[in-house]
Amino acid sequence: MSQERIYWLAWSKVNGVGPILVDRLYQQFGSLEAAWHAPDEKILQIYGVGALSGAEILAARAKIDPVKLLARQTIDDPNWWARSDTDYPRLLAEIPSAPGVLYYRGQVATIQQPGDLTIGIVGTREPSKYGIKWAREISTCLAKNGFTIVSGMALGVDTEAHKACLEAGGKTIAVIGTGVDVVYPPSNHQLAADIQQHGLIVSEYSAGTQPNRPHFPARNRIIAGLSRVTIVIEAPVKSGALITAYQANDFNRDVYILPGAIDNPNALGCLGLLSRGAQPILGLKHLLELLSSIPQLDSRQLQLPLMPQLDLAPAIAKVNAPAIELAPDLHQIWLLVGDDPIDFDDLVSKAQLPVATVSSRLLQLELLGSIEQLPGMRYQRC
Repeated sequence: MSQERIYWLAWSKVNGVGPILVDRLYQQFGSLEAAWHAPDEKILQIYGVGALSGAEILAARAKIDPVKLLARQTIDDPNWWARSDTDYPRLLAEIPSAPGVLYYRGQVATIQQPGDLTIGIVGTREPSKYGIKWAREISTCLAKNGFTIVSGMALGVDTEAHKACLEAGGKTIAVIGTGVDVVYPPSNHQLAADIQQHGLIVSEYSAGTQPNRPHFPARNRIIAGLSRVTIVIEAPVKSGALITAYQANDFNRDVYILPGAIDNPNALGCLGLLSRGAQPILGLKHLLELLSSIPQLDSRQLQLPLMPQLDLAPAIAKVNAPAIELAPDLHQIWLLVGDDPIDFDDLVSKAQLPVATVSSRLLQLELLGSIEQLPGMRYQRC
């Protein structure tokens, strides 16, 4: 077992150290083991670590013994990958916000076939009969053609996609916002059991983690990261499914949409994605033709990608500064998010940036603990 693996696990238990900051630690010290044993003053010098957050990080680090932590983890929840592991999902490792630790339950082979194409299917929790019909037909068609279906096991489109895939004898991956031993919504207990038997459940949250609203938009990036293509079945203009699509765009992955009527509120989000380059699905044959143009993964290239290079430019001068130092592009959005909730559309209007860019930066701020998302896609500072 790699010694570095121990420290991926240890850093994942330190509040305030998310995917972005852990990359900075890796780049600064050359390994996470070296970062773990670095003097306090060196940690405080890392870009993005402010006085308040730095004190909390150092206090949390001092309470953790990595070797003992690994021993407990091996007993309590032994099924997990670190980003340093060669069997960490390759596609996910390519994104800049890949979780340092990914927990799983089920059939590992579901995610470790190098030549497989993984397709994300997402959509509203309240689909129309049309949306349900096509979620099932698309998932069934893809499953029978050897594609692996990735979704979030939420009610609605996610549930229909998982079920149809399993009924067709296919492989499916559920990315959840709780611990892998916690089923949410509770009505999907049987579905979760079926997925574990014939597919895989993954989460960046350790066993026992209960539902927490901010976890669900955060997990959307993992759905997009695991998928070569993301298909949006039905999505209102304010929908978590759209966040997944925007992130897929940010990761240079293809996005397809199911066209719908302009008088159907659930279709408006999908139709809006057309202006961002999404491909409309005009039938099952057309879908397979689109997918046939995507190069298969080269099974000979299984090494972990290099860590993403981050812009470590000096922080801009701040008034009413956040608890941690932010990169200038993130600080721009943070300034627009006040102590009172602000609507996503208002943020986009004030930022004068593409929707996908604002969505991506909001997610990074959530992961850093600088803002929180409220119901109705509203945001406020933590």
